[in-house]
Amino acid sequence: MSTTESTSNYDSLEQMSVRELLENINHEDQTVPQAVAKAIPQLEALVQATVERLQQGGRLFYIGAGTSGRLGILDASECPPTYGVPHGMVVGLIAGGDSAIRKAVEYAEDDQEQAWEDLQAYNISQKDIVVGIAASGTTPYVIGGLDTCRRHGIATGCIVCNPSSAVAAKADYPVEAITGPEFVTGSTRMKAGTAQKLVLNMLTTATMVKLGRVQGNKMVDMQLSNHKLVDRGIRMLMEELNLKNTEAGALLKKYGSVRAAMEAFRGSDNPAQ
Repeated sequence: MSTTESTSNYDSLEQMSVRELLENINHEDQTVPQAVAKAIPQLEALVQATVERLQQGGRLFYIGAGTSGRLGILDASECPPTYGVPHGMVVGLIAGGDSAIRKAVEYAEDDQEQAWEDLQAYNISQKDIVVGIAASGTTPYVIGGLDTCRRHGIATGCIVCNPSSAVAAKADYPVEAITGPEFVTGSTRMKAGTAQKLVLNMLTTATMVKLGRVQGNKMVDMQLSNHKLVDRGIRMLMEELNLKNTEAGALLKKYGSVRAAMEAFRGSDNPAQ
């Protein structure tokens, strides 16, 4: 039996008070960062491989089912607004297609051929890297996709929460964050899902930093898609360039991005005019 399917460390959950439920769930959750920390050497290799391919014009694909697939789509969808990269640079695919994002598609994850078909719609090539996300490490959709990618010379990685899994065996760069039993037995949307989210955050954040999408600690390429982000951009310019609010606002409005505004200011005596 996989560790993610093993019996919870707790029993008689229905007899616990709300406070007891919350405290016990929180106690289990505190073990997740420790599991992720142990996987950092594996994650380092995956990040380096991802950076290399994206620097050469390749793309990062996620394939997964259920919670794992949804987490991949979430991470991929947040890269363009956060780092200003093209929408096709990081792509999340879920077993059952986009309708499975909101509603489970029965038996979709059991199709070993579908992931490769889904990837072919994006003209997958050896320039790209494909990361399978599967808490159990046994999802046929992911196993089949990674196996076919490897046979076509495409680099593969994975994020799993069980040791020595079938998914990891198909990955050139496996990341194994072993989270152990869930509070509710087998409910891998809990600790395993949290671990996967942490690893995905680390993967794309480290990758985007290495691609030059962060200056200092600032998201200088973020899309200015709402008032909150415009205000954040103005504050960045005020802090970095020692400008007043009105000056920073005029500069940002003129150049349309934090990076462009910074470069223009530093390269001109009076760029806002």
